[in-house]
Amino acid sequence: MVDATIDVIHRGGLKCDLNYLIQGNTLGSHDEPNPDTDYEEIPVWNLVIDHPEATILWDTGNHEDALDGHWPEGLKQAFYPHDVREHTLEGDLADAGYSLDDIDAVFQTHLHLDHAGGLHHFDGTDVPVYVHEKELKFAYYSEKTDKGSSAYILEDFDHDLNWQIIHQDRESHFEDVEFIRLPGHTPGLMGTMIHLDDHGTLVFSGDEIYQDVNYEDEVPLGAGLLWGNQEWFESLQTLKELERYHDAEVVYGHDPEQFEGIRSGWS
Repeated sequence: MVDATIDVIHRGGLKCDLNYLIQGNTLGSHDEPNPDTDYEEIPVWNLVIDHPEATILWDTGNHEDALDGHWPEGLKQAFYPHDVREHTLEGDLADAGYSLDDIDAVFQTHLHLDHAGGLHHFDGTDVPVYVHEKELKFAYYSEKTDKGSSAYILEDFDHDLNWQIIHQDRESHFEDVEFIRLPGHTPGLMGTMIHLDDHGTLVFSGDEIYQDVNYEDEVPLGAGLLWGNQEWFESLQTLKELERYHDAEVVYGHDPEQFEGIRSGWS
C-alpha cells in the first residue's frame, strides 16, 4: 500500500449517442421502427496521482482547439465537446492546485482524441510519457492508412515526446501502481491498479468499460468503438478477477453517475 493522493480532474464532457458506448442501446422493432436514441453528455476526466515517487498525470483529455479546427467535422458531430474551450488542461490542473510544471510523468491509457489531446503540452520536454507499444503502433497505423480506428488524431500524439514504451501486459513503474493491458476497445489500451494506504485498491478501467451496464451486465461497447469483441470480453473478466482478488473498486471511463461520486477523489 502506498501513501498517495488521487485528484479527479474534470475536463468537460462529450455529447453523443449512447449507441457508441453500449451495443444495441437503442433498437428498432416492428411496432416502433424508428425509436428515439439516447443523446446524452458523458464526462471526460483525468487523474493526478500524487505519488511519493512522482506526480503522475493520467491521460490528458481533449485538445482545447477541438471545436476550432483540431477535430474534423465528422468527429465533432459524433462526440461533440461542447465546453472544451472552458476546460483547458492547464486551467483544469490549476483549479485542482497543480501546474503543468508539477507533472513528473504522464500515463496514457490510449491515444484516442478525448484522451491524448493535451500531449502537446509536453512536446520537447523530458517528462516521460508511458504508453503501450501496441497502442502507439495502432494509433500511427490508423492515421497513416485507411484502416484501424477513426478516433485518433495524428496531431494529438505526433510530437517530440519522451516516450516510455510499455511492452508487457502488466508492468509496474511506481510502487503499488500497476499498468495493466486491457485490449478490446483498442489493442493497446491500459488500465491502472493502485493500492492506497487509506482507501484500499482502485482499478481504473479506462475505456475498456464506459458505463455500469458494460461492466455489470457485460454489454459490449458499441461496435464502432470495439476493436476486438473477444479481447474485450477477456479484459472484462480480468477486471472482475482483480475486483474479487483485491476487493477493489472498479472505476469506469465515462459513467456520469459514478463520476459524480468520485469527483472528491481518494487519499
